[in-house]
Amino acid sequence: MNAGSIQAALSRWFAVQALLGLSLVCAAIYAVTAWSFQLKQASEFERQSELIRHLIEESRSETGRDGLRHKLDDFFLTHSEISLVLRQGSEIIYATTPSRASARWLWMPTEEQKIQSGDAVMDLRLGIDVQDDARLLARLAWTLLGAVVLGSMLIASTGAMLVRRGLKPLQKLVEQTAATGPAHPGRRIDPSPYASEIAPWVAQFNAVLDRAEQAYQQLEAFNADVAHELRTPLANLIGMVEVELARPRSADELREALLSALEEARRVSAIVTDMLFLTQADRGAVARRLAPVSLAEQVRTVLDFHEAMLEVAELRVHVSGDAQVGIDTGLVRRALSNLLSNASRYAVRGSTIAVAIEAQPASVWVRVANRGQPVAADVLPHLFKRFFRAERSRTDSSEHHGLGLAIVAAIARMHGGQTQATSRSGVTEISFSVATSEG
Repeated sequence: MNAGSIQAALSRWFAVQALLGLSLVCAAIYAVTAWSFQLKQASEFERQSELIRHLIEESRSETGRDGLRHKLDDFFLTHSEISLVLRQGSEIIYATTPSRASARWLWMPTEEQKIQSGDAVMDLRLGIDVQDDARLLARLAWTLLGAVVLGSMLIASTGAMLVRRGLKPLQKLVEQTAATGPAHPGRRIDPSPYASEIAPWVAQFNAVLDRAEQAYQQLEAFNADVAHELRTPLANLIGMVEVELARPRSADELREALLSALEEARRVSAIVTDMLFLTQADRGAVARRLAPVSLAEQVRTVLDFHEAMLEVAELRVHVSGDAQVGIDTGLVRRALSNLLSNASRYAVRGSTIAVAIEAQPASVWVRVANRGQPVAADVLPHLFKRFFRAERSRTDSSEHHGLGLAIVAAIARMHGGQTQATSRSGVTEISFSVATSEG
């Protein structure tokens, strides 16, 4: 589902926020103004009520009701904004006649007030014309409404411009991103011109590009290595068959040819099998953890299979240390076999191969060391890569296809472990670890 444009969404939110904010502010202004008018009207009620009371008190000692009416008439000639009804019992003593046709009368909150005039008690009802106040409030309401609409439009339009301007770096980032990739190796995006919120994303994208280019380079090298490794046995197989078919052969000669062809086919099959295993490990396969077993016992079991090879090379193996850990026995034995085979191939004739098992808090390390030609420091980091051989000439490619240590590294990863390689003072040590607990 398309999430829509960020620019449009932010512009809408600017408009909504401006509308709500200005509406609340203008509503508050209107409410305060209306409340101020109410206070003014209450004060006017009180002031006019006091004046009328004073007139009634003055007229009490003069001409009676006629004098009171005369004074009230004089008073209301200049106070047309006030209305008065004065009663004594059911008799209306005085009532004003509204002089404003458009007047809007507001009567005192208390419907009637009692006024003592001598022995008589009069009821006073006072009203004031609030038409002007109502007009002002209506004018203020329309003004505030216009301010809300125009202000919201202004803020929304300027907000949209600011959003468009603020998102320009993203457009630039899109263009720079489109200009990267396999067609432009080594090209990266400079995060410095971007805001602090975007810079981490740029850095992560550059890191992804680094990993992608590294994987691409590894894939190219891997394809070349696979082609080289498979080409040799396949060429041998094809050449052998062509030679044998070139002229009639006896049954024994054909048998020898078939055995040689079978050997080459097995070598191709072994390469394919190892590659399938490495692919499975690269996809995150995890080793099955069985009941804890003795690693030293596993080493001795593997040594039984290498006994003949060790005797031919006049090599001895010394095993030290032990640890009980849950492992996939078959995989760990395969890793041990690869390490012993590698050590036997490069060890000085008549020397001793040392196998050390070292338990650490979170893992167990198995270290296999042999004495022989030192390995260059620039070669050590590549030992666990596929098809890598220390001998660049690949002179032993007919027997070893350069996947042994890569498989050791894969088995270590499947057990949550790591690999190491060191070469000092004529002693080369290859080691791997397994985690002592799953996860």
